[in-house]
Amino acid sequence: MEEKEMSFWGHLEELRRTLFRVVAVLLVFMIACFCVMPDLFDSFVLGPTTSDFFLYRWLSNLGGTGMFLPDFSNDDFAVEIININVASQFLTHISTSFWFALVLMFPYLIFEVWRFVQPALFENERRSVGLAFLGGTVMFFLGCAVGYCLVFPFTFRFLTEYQLSASIVNQISLNSYMGNFLMLVFVMGIVFELPLLAWLLSKLGLVNKTFFRTYRRHAVVILLVLSAVITPSGDPFTLMVVFLPLYLLYELGILIVRE
Repeated sequence: MEEKEMSFWGHLEELRRTLFRVVAVLLVFMIACFCVMPDLFDSFVLGPTTSDFFLYRWLSNLGGTGMFLPDFSNDDFAVEIININVASQFLTHISTSFWFALVLMFPYLIFEVWRFVQPALFENERRSVGLAFLGGTVMFFLGCAVGYCLVFPFTFRFLTEYQLSASIVNQISLNSYMGNFLMLVFVMGIVFELPLLAWLLSKLGLVNKTFFRTYRRHAVVILLVLSAVITPSGDPFTLMVVFLPLYLLYELGILIVRE
């Protein structure tokens, strides 16, 4: 049975309903996150500020120290986050609840996008596009996990333990900490969508395997620059921690695009 073609105003009305559902779900998740945020903030967001963080303990057991590595064997590592603005704690409570709610509802957001574009697709396109949306969701969460478990802890500990002079005491503000935390975690989530972007460009006929292989050396330079932008420390070890996943994503993109 053929689906009835929808008019422009029909599409606009459907888009309005979709946006309303997305905003409503976002508000529900945001309220839930706001209620649990004090506990979540102490156990999760501030986890990398002490030596009890799982990555630090694991590297400490491996004896992980070196020229560009922090001293992970130091069990006394602890960073006190200070607040220098009157409203910062309240505003951080709200903004962090929003970002966490956005991440948690990401699968539902992808579902709504899929449901909106599905009627415009042919039957043979729906399966492949549906799998692309599913893969994009998984890669987003994987990227956020890499950002939280690897990139941010390495960057944060390196910067907080780096000393230009022993007379200078590091005092990390709440705004500075959250700015770096949100950028490194969520930017990594977005960057992990590179294979999906490569696949979409391939489906549009704009790129192919030969294109990616030909410009591999150029891509390495671009990915190194992107890694340097993502990691504010700029030290070689942290730079490689970011660059290696990005390069592996590039190679994954080569595998999934067509000839």
